[in-house]
Amino acid sequence: MKGHCCHFTTHPKDKKVLTVAVSSFPPLTYSLQVASEESNFHSKFMGKKVKWCWTSALVGVAAATATAALIDARPKDPTFQLISINLTSLKLNLPVLDAELILTVHVTNPNITPIHYSSTTMSIFYEGSLLGSAPVKAGSQPSRSCQLLHITARLDGLELAHHAAKFLADVARREMVLDAKVDIAGAAKVLWWEHKFKINVECHVTVDPVFLDVIDQENKSQLDLFVA
Repeated sequence: MKGHCCHFTTHPKDKKVLTVAVSSFPPLTYSLQVASEESNFHSKFMGKKVKWCWTSALVGVAAATATAALIDARPKDPTFQLISINLTSLKLNLPVLDAELILTVHVTNPNITPIHYSSTTMSIFYEGSLLGSAPVKAGSQPSRSCQLLHITARLDGLELAHHAAKFLADVARREMVLDAKVDIAGAAKVLWWEHKFKINVECHVTVDPVFLDVIDQENKSQLDLFVA
């Protein structure tokens, strides 16, 4: 069947002419078939593309989650802060003065695993000289927790007497600077491995030598991890 052509012309003054062409049926059928095949091709292609996008998104989320877990599992430095100093014993042995103190230390474990540490000794310095020591008992601390340690420190009055002039000046102005250092060794279990560690803690503390109030402090800690 041959195609037909129809012409519709508006008013002579109107220059617009509308022409409608009707093609024969075989070419029309062929055009519809090609359009249908192209539609199916695009549908399959888009389906694969959507599926690929979802797979990539899931892989990306899994990788990000694994990376975050590894970063969170990486050992972090515990923090130590001196809360208070209490005088428990004062002995006058002329010409020196011996004193016993209790140091209250706030310890924070930011790791996702508990830590276990061995016994050690905290050293206290005044003007660069060893003034006294405080034994720290072995113990453990749960993951992401805080606890208070009560450490007994004994000060050597003989060493303090070597800095008598500086000590009297500190008493007069109500400020005395002490340095405390401690090395803590222990182990932390991360996932399936137990790692040994060593923490070096240094505290620079300003106290009132009359009322033993903590005025200011600066704490530094460094974690050394030994992977076996």
